[in-house]
Amino acid sequence: MDHQSFYAGTCFDAYRHQGAHREEGDVVFRTFAPSAVRVSVIGDWNGWTETPMEKEYDGNFWVCRVGEGLPDGTRYKYRIWRRDGSFRDHCDPYGFGMELRPGTASVLRTLEGFPFGDQAWMAGRTDRKNGPLNIYELHLGSWKRKADGSWYSYTELIPMLIPYLLENGFDCVEFMPLSEHPCDESWGYQNTGFFSPTSRYGTARELMALVDACHRASIAVILDFVPVHFAVDDYALWNYDGTALYEYPHPAVGYSEWGSCNFMHARGEVRSFLQSAAHYWLEEYHFDGLRMDAVRNLIYWQGNPERGENQCGLTFLREMNQGLKERHPTAMLIAEDSSAHPGITAPVEAGGLGFDYKWDLGWMHDTLCYFRMPQEERKKGSDALTFSMDYYFNERYLLPLSHDEVVHGKASMMQKMEGLPEGKFPQARAFYLYMFAHPGKKLNFMGNELGQLTEWSEGGELPWALLEQEEHRQFQRFFRDLNLVYHYHPALWAGDYGPKGFRWLAMEEETCLFAIERQGRGERVVFTFNFSREPGELTLELGEGVKLQPLLDSDNTVYGGGSLWEEQPLEGEKGCFQLSAPPCSGRCWVVTEE
Repeated sequence: MDHQSFYAGTCFDAYRHQGAHREEGDVVFRTFAPSAVRVSVIGDWNGWTETPMEKEYDGNFWVCRVGEGLPDGTRYKYRIWRRDGSFRDHCDPYGFGMELRPGTASVLRTLEGFPFGDQAWMAGRTDRKNGPLNIYELHLGSWKRKADGSWYSYTELIPMLIPYLLENGFDCVEFMPLSEHPCDESWGYQNTGFFSPTSRYGTARELMALVDACHRASIAVILDFVPVHFAVDDYALWNYDGTALYEYPHPAVGYSEWGSCNFMHARGEVRSFLQSAAHYWLEEYHFDGLRMDAVRNLIYWQGNPERGENQCGLTFLREMNQGLKERHPTAMLIAEDSSAHPGITAPVEAGGLGFDYKWDLGWMHDTLCYFRMPQEERKKGSDALTFSMDYYFNERYLLPLSHDEVVHGKASMMQKMEGLPEGKFPQARAFYLYMFAHPGKKLNFMGNELGQLTEWSEGGELPWALLEQEEHRQFQRFFRDLNLVYHYHPALWAGDYGPKGFRWLAMEEETCLFAIERQGRGERVVFTFNFSREPGELTLELGEGVKLQPLLDSDNTVYGGGSLWEEQPLEGEKGCFQLSAPPCSGRCWVVTEE
């Protein structure tokens, strides 16, 4: 680690120097605590008594060497003495492991030497801009649980999760934050160990094994990363050396809306800490991308445009993204951003923030608003369905139906559909087909594919028993078939970010009838939708000499609908097609030459 780079906020490898590392058979402990009076390391090997640390470099770093042959799993902390004569015992900010809560000690972990077998995957990896990207967002602790309610480990999930993803047509999994966190209910978004995979599910090497297994099965893996704030627990980063070392000292900007501490991105040491953490997950674990949480709160002070832009936060994002892309050009950098700030996915050299993708939260909000509307209101409310294409080409968008939409009284995705329970399933099928017809990469939270009727809770597993009911099995089958149609038809993803990849064929607002054409790599796919409860018919001009080869019908009887889907191609008359549209349904066809 270059110390001047660390102070300047341009360092991406601080974790290779700080923390606990094996060197020539010993373990060397280093920590950055410039305002400490003295620092000691305490742990299992010395009975939690103090082994003094010495000042290093400019006196702001502390170091000691322990030669007792400490094994992996050894617990330790730093005892940091303050100017007022008091002390706090802190976990290691750069520690590679922590003990299971309610324990708060760091744990020795060896990262080197894991036998990754994903060389072919890493060599051929892309950022997916010109390919399919269908993300399954997952909370590891509540996807499935053991019979006694305990968690599966990272490695125990491999034979269950990977076949499930493959069978259901997902090509990418996104893990909600796996950095260590003390409170299950935070879902990992309030961290205490930014370099420590949570011990809830095992060790660092077990997590490496999970990522490696996904890659061997051609599944990309994205990790949620939290660069905005951290947990207030006093054993972690808060007041680390007796002063506000990582956080703002003033409460007006020091505490976030979630009750956590905001990182002070004006400090070079803090930027180096976070950049190094981002690089660490991509480099050491082979993650294929990072979804960065709460980007709005880095763009604006406390996420509020009225308080003005946070220039230090913007500089941090630009420099971090640029540095990560230099080191990992094929990794995906994804912004969870609810602001209207321009240039989120524009290159840094062009004045943008350098992300590959931005979550289209406007599309999510407006589209769900449309499907909540009573049928009569939809006739006057189609702007909620179509407005997204008015701004779509301003950024590279990803369409998210994430965990945030199925918690805190917001209802499950299925519950959001208007009407009585029996009418929700056909609407949900049409809704999801519309999602996949719309340009942009896709993300769905676990359980969406089951037609889940209750909100998600981290306290238990998904309601897998739903699949004992026919309507939920049929819905899951529809979701799987939709994923496969998306994967195998380049018209649905190759033209995501070019104006030739999408066009409206019909927008009949009063009858809630719509039609879309997608194009890509020489393929054309046509979608028709009827979002009313009355049968309808659409007339489409598609050009002479073409036929329509059926792909998918959301009203097919195999999915619980009422239509017997014809598999024979449809022939128009001089390029004109009369297409029936059952109530609350969507259909799609490949356009072929006669």
